[in-house]
Amino acid sequence: MKLSTALFGGMTVASALILPFPSPARSFQAAALAPALPLSAFPKFETVKLQNAKQVAAADDGSGNPGQSKITSAHVPGSDSATRPANVGGTINNDDRNSTVSSQKNKASSCGTPSSRAEWRSYPTRSKRAFVDAIACLQSRPASGDFPPATNRYEDFVRLHQALTPNIHNNDLFLIWHRYFVWAFEQALRGECGFNVGSLPWWDETRDAGRYAASSVFTAEYFGSLPKGNGTSGTCITDGRFGGSTLHIGPGTGSEPHCLSRAVDEKITAEVTKEYEDTCLSRSTFTDFARCWEQGPHGLGHNSIGSVMADVRSSPGDPVFWMHHLYVDRVFAAWQDRDTTGTRQRTIDGCADRARPCTPLTLQTRVVMGGLLKDVSVGQVLDIANGAMCYRYDS
Repeated sequence: MKLSTALFGGMTVASALILPFPSPARSFQAAALAPALPLSAFPKFETVKLQNAKQVAAADDGSGNPGQSKITSAHVPGSDSATRPANVGGTINNDDRNSTVSSQKNKASSCGTPSSRAEWRSYPTRSKRAFVDAIACLQSRPASGDFPPATNRYEDFVRLHQALTPNIHNNDLFLIWHRYFVWAFEQALRGECGFNVGSLPWWDETRDAGRYAASSVFTAEYFGSLPKGNGTSGTCITDGRFGGSTLHIGPGTGSEPHCLSRAVDEKITAEVTKEYEDTCLSRSTFTDFARCWEQGPHGLGHNSIGSVMADVRSSPGDPVFWMHHLYVDRVFAAWQDRDTTGTRQRTIDGCADRARPCTPLTLQTRVVMGGLLKDVSVGQVLDIANGAMCYRYDS
């Protein structure tokens, strides 16, 4: 089943866009020959400075809709035109489609004992090696064929993110969709590559603010180094578990073979601080928190690593994407836990798209995973310690 069918087949969504996809036209060159592309080829994330985040009560225009995004269409490679964003939300059948409050009270974990996602520094060495080995395993497995022009199983995930970017960024579905995306990736690591040494790690980036390149994440044993670019392009990564990789998804909406490259800007990493994190955590509504967090440390972290990671659409091409989004999800979970009544695991507000007026985000809004994992509702993703996902963070 092709991606366009997987995404929208069986959905009754008037604004759904059927996405055409190109087929690979030629064999790709060897990894050692893949070039580092110009930094200008990678569309960066929209970000907000800390001082501005402190001054703005919510990152919207006062109408309840997200502000104007730089990503304005669901245009993908091979499409004839850029049309208005597809509504990938839809709804999951429920007695109350418009409900924003769960019918079930928060209770002791219904899934047994949740697994604990540990911070990278306390994550066992054996588990670190198993984690990067499992990612490399996915890169060595054949593509499903449902996400052309992906050339391996790992790129199936990159291609889905590339295709859905206009619908999962700069709206209130961002945190929820990426939470489930990381969960889907974890299931692939476990089911297809034998990852079985506990839960995934998360990286507290605030502890490395201003010196990401010195982090133990970026070593020859794990994710490879974090070099500077040369001013016009990133530096191809030749060390670490993923050194010498050739990427086939991106930049932007394209599919041009290029190396895994990085171009760190430590001035930007210095902005990913506990102060910024706390500023977002202080927001009282989901919408306000989500917009602060997406355009704050989330976007800053992507842009600071640079090159592939700074590509809004195809950033999962850099495996450190998963470490970054585990951090993003950890802070989302921390914001939810600040309300000790459990209300934030049972309620939602905001917009499911960028239309004006927008489609309200509800517990029944569909979280589309394109066949990588079954679609679920927002309500099924909010409470990580109960239900199917069953995990928590160590701190």
